[in-house]
Amino acid sequence: MRILMLTPYLPYPTNSGGQIRSNNLIKHLSKKHEITLCSLVKNEVDKKYIEKLKPFCKKVYVFKRPARPWTLPNIVRTGFSALPFLVIRNFSQEEKKALPNIIADGNFDIIHAETFYVSPHIPKTNIPTVLVDQTIEYQVYQHYVKNYHFPFLRPLLYIDVFKIKYWESYYWKKAAQVVAVSERDAEIMKQTVPGLKVDVVPNGVGDDFSQKIPMHFGKTLLFMGNYAWLQNSEAARILAKEVFPLIREKIPEVKLVIAGQFTNKIGDLLTDNIEIKDIAVDDIGSVQHYYRTCGVLVTPLYGPGGTRLKILSAMSSMLPVVTTKVGITGINATNRENVLIGESPKELAHLVAEILNDRKFYQRIALNARKFVEANYYYEAIAEKLSNIYEEVRM
Repeated sequence: MRILMLTPYLPYPTNSGGQIRSNNLIKHLSKKHEITLCSLVKNEVDKKYIEKLKPFCKKVYVFKRPARPWTLPNIVRTGFSALPFLVIRNFSQEEKKALPNIIADGNFDIIHAETFYVSPHIPKTNIPTVLVDQTIEYQVYQHYVKNYHFPFLRPLLYIDVFKIKYWESYYWKKAAQVVAVSERDAEIMKQTVPGLKVDVVPNGVGDDFSQKIPMHFGKTLLFMGNYAWLQNSEAARILAKEVFPLIREKIPEVKLVIAGQFTNKIGDLLTDNIEIKDIAVDDIGSVQHYYRTCGVLVTPLYGPGGTRLKILSAMSSMLPVVTTKVGITGINATNRENVLIGESPKELAHLVAEILNDRKFYQRIALNARKFVEANYYYEAIAEKLSNIYEEVRM
């Protein structure tokens, strides 16, 4: 089939969950389908990564969007528009103008929209759209606003949450088929739009983390993420300020590495025992290094957000994971068999101390996690499920 895929980012380098997902799906889908990719980029330098995608795509088109979201034009447009800030910041007039010609020339069977907020670019067409939402965005921003540190501004911010929910559900109803990444997200979608049909195509482990590696053990804790995302910056702060001090009371020699992109947003967390490591967007080797040398991935995530690929990558790397119920959402893992699940900072700290003080328990969790991911979360099978959805939509 001929697929036109729209993404709000270039699926390379694989430095975020969305890029990991799109990159691996494109690799495997291209074995059966012809893919034309349309992506947004923030900077001209990002175009150098197009070459990495050409082996899997018939054509790759990129369109510029603002490098910084919080620009005065974006804020003003949001204030005078029915569209939410999330759509405004990810909109490209250049792509909007180009898509009718791309569609006319491509004879496509399916349009694949990755996230609802790329949908405003799509012109009126008879080609069925498969809309994949990696997370329920209105819930993400609702959580952020609920915990916003200036209460007097919350009513204003809730207006944007309402707009996100309206347009998110609008495009769900408009699509030929909606896809979620977890059963939880699918249920919320169906509650929001009664009668909506939602398939589930889970996230998986990228090829960069599927190789077998030796067992490792250490007393350096890790949190990995892109701190431009609200959920990650919130979790990093909770870990550094609330969880980590409790762990050090039990294990004084323990260290913490907070690594990833946009670490300037959490740079104030740096101490003698906390290392802040900024990793370049295309430095996959450093990401692998931390997953394969640290002792425990600790993810005190409380904001909703699809499936956490950092957790699957850690499990595949035999790096034990301590997380929350929200953090493990979308991953059908079993507490105390292949993951450790707590809720409060005190519970999370206790679990970290428990696994670091029991080498046999550590090894059992790590090995079980690897087996669990191998059996359930490799992209070859996940891409086949999405391919079957394409076929059903075209019938």
